[in-house]
Amino acid sequence: MPQRFDVMIVGAGPTGLALALWLRRLGIGVRIIDKAPQPGASSRALAVHARTLELYRQLGIAGDVVARALPFAAVNLWVRGRHRARAAFGDIGRGLSPFPGVWIFPQDQHERLLVEHLHASGVDVERGTELLDFQQGSGSFLVSTRGPDGTETACEATYLAGCDGAHSRVRDVLGVGLPGGTYSRVFYVADVVLRGPVDNHELHIALDDADLLAIFPMKGDHTARLVGTLEASADARNNLGWSDVSHEAMRKMTISVDRVNWLSTYRVHHRVAERFRIGRAFLLGDAAHIHSPVGGQGMNTGIGDAVNLAWKLAAAIRGQGPGLLDSYEPERRAFAERLVATTDRVFTLANRDGAMARVLRIGALPTLMPWAMRSSAARGLLFSTISQIRINYRHSALSHGKAGGVHGGDRLPWVARDDPSGEDNFTPLASNDWQVHVYGAASSELEQAAARSGIPLHRFAWEPAAERAGLARNAAYLVRPDGYVGLADPAASPETLERYVRGLREPGVTQGGPPATAG
Repeated sequence: MPQRFDVMIVGAGPTGLALALWLRRLGIGVRIIDKAPQPGASSRALAVHARTLELYRQLGIAGDVVARALPFAAVNLWVRGRHRARAAFGDIGRGLSPFPGVWIFPQDQHERLLVEHLHASGVDVERGTELLDFQQGSGSFLVSTRGPDGTETACEATYLAGCDGAHSRVRDVLGVGLPGGTYSRVFYVADVVLRGPVDNHELHIALDDADLLAIFPMKGDHTARLVGTLEASADARNNLGWSDVSHEAMRKMTISVDRVNWLSTYRVHHRVAERFRIGRAFLLGDAAHIHSPVGGQGMNTGIGDAVNLAWKLAAAIRGQGPGLLDSYEPERRAFAERLVATTDRVFTLANRDGAMARVLRIGALPTLMPWAMRSSAARGLLFSTISQIRINYRHSALSHGKAGGVHGGDRLPWVARDDPSGEDNFTPLASNDWQVHVYGAASSELEQAAARSGIPLHRFAWEPAAERAGLARNAAYLVRPDGYVGLADPAASPETLERYVRGLREPGVTQGGPPATAG
């Protein structure tokens, strides 16, 4: 008889590894395969944002990431070889998240850390193992794979997760399209050893007529990630290398590259899969959506997909909420569509020819950015956007109510404490399960209703920080395992809580509601 698993995960990048880790934390059996014989050795994605670290904190691994990463200090703008502006980032999100900045943590190191924690949970990635095909039955899949020695084997899995990237085999077998477009220019990404005025562990962006160049800091002496354009004459050729890179901006900025450790060329796509789910099969990460690298959103979005799906899979496998899986596609696809549209607009502006685009890029932006970054409101908006803490599922079938400024579907606001070493309102989220939060006083009737529903109730003292976060005094917030509010009830009604929980545990999600947005 074939071996059987709860969840078969295809692809061991950050998305697949995060999904496996979260499922293991919830006691779910997984098998994770990757056709690459070895883990990635290049840095690829770099940025780790606050929302990802908040989710990692629930797994107990955020501290490991921060300890190994490089804090993102500042962004500098250069125009035609002249340094025109600098904006400090530092703790730009102070008061909004326990992780108020951006961290640089190369994807190869990121994956190694996740693999270490997954191994500690009793699961190892099966390297050099390729998905051949799968057949979906009424209650499980029959999955055929080819191992590194060429041997073909079969296993059964209750659910299948395609985390296997832009050229996803899972997506192909499902017959799901990936509509969208491709930008005409060819770009390069390179990890280099360099010297010059940009060698200071800060982000530098060259805004030139000739080409685009971004220099990302990396941990270590004189190391950086370059992202830029190729010489126009090279766009149509194959086997491109360092000699095909446009060096004009580097020359103007007096940058010397001593060594190229890794280089890859690519075209930028903007695409969203037609479906994120077919029956018991799901698409996540680059298998579901591809967009420009603006804002370092790609990897973080894939990890968000993984966490959104993991707790719902666990509930379905345990028979505690089979209808919850219906919310995965509308919640995550809505966000992916909006993200692709936003990054497309920014990327187009950064690369568009024409007088108006050049005026905005070269004239207005270097002047406006430092001014805007001196505004606390502008800094908060920028952080909330790039950190992904603004993602919400307000129109999800799982989202109900509004109390204070917090709607059902919002990320639970973080309440900053005067003593950062003490427990905060994110501490209980480490249970990775549903819970009720009350900021102020909770009635005995609400406590009893929560106990009958098998949901812990956490009471927090009412303080000015809770009010600033948008929470309402004495309201009840039913928080999902991923840290989003499912129910926000200003009346803290025991009946409303119990009715909501009953709806979750019925065969179909009964709350109702239109498709999710990600405003």
